[in-house]
Amino acid sequence: MTQLIKVAVAGANGRMGREVVKMVLSDETLQLVAAVSRSSEGIDAGSMVGMERCGVEVKSDLELALVEAKPDVIVDFTTPQSVISNAKLAIKHKVRPVIGTTGFTPEDIEELDKLCKEQGIGGIIAPNFSIGAILMMKFAAQAAKHMPHVEIIEYHGDQKLDAPSGTAIKTAEQIVQNRPEFRQGNPKEEETIEGSRGGYYNGFRIHSVRLPGVFAQQEVIFGGYGQTLKIRHDSYERAGYMPGVNLAVKKVMELTGITYGFEHFVD
Repeated sequence: MTQLIKVAVAGANGRMGREVVKMVLSDETLQLVAAVSRSSEGIDAGSMVGMERCGVEVKSDLELALVEAKPDVIVDFTTPQSVISNAKLAIKHKVRPVIGTTGFTPEDIEELDKLCKEQGIGGIIAPNFSIGAILMMKFAAQAAKHMPHVEIIEYHGDQKLDAPSGTAIKTAEQIVQNRPEFRQGNPKEEETIEGSRGGYYNGFRIHSVRLPGVFAQQEVIFGGYGQTLKIRHDSYERAGYMPGVNLAVKKVMELTGITYGFEHFVD
């Protein structure tokens, strides 16, 4: 019989955390052993997400939860302000982090990678766990070989903290692997309103739209003589990320060090 993977969820009563709790409780190969939330201490995690009671009481102290429950993996979709300290604490206790929060610097990732390797465990940091979004990035990287003139437009709700999104940055990073650096547009171009042309990245532009009523969309537009190519992905609800999170929880058990980007697991 396959051994259950013991999972902890940070920010369990957050919008993404609740979906993760539901996903773990619905998978017979995973076992929810800890749920952490400052706002919901003492509540049964199953009841909190509208499912049957599961016997896991929500705790507010992350380290206490890790020590008592001894999870194999922690899934974290909390804020950029708390996720790094959460990850360091998890790694200290040899718990593998699976992180969907964005806003990491290359230095942050390098530090967490070093800590994971010292403990002999793996971790995953992914700006996006949506299978469709990963395919969008892969298609965009392929298209850049043939149509190097490109711009990215990403749309999120008005309460998103970082801009551009982690998905847009990750897409741009993949595009530049197949696109020689050059500055697009008219060399005499001037912005009459600062920022009109978007953020500058390796010669092309990234535009961030922030509006209420928007969930998460991204469009990668390629231009060539007499034609354009648009690659677009739309997310409509958080449950759409859960198949990817589920796969990450299982894959992280095989890793050593931090893997940045979910595309490594989508062929």
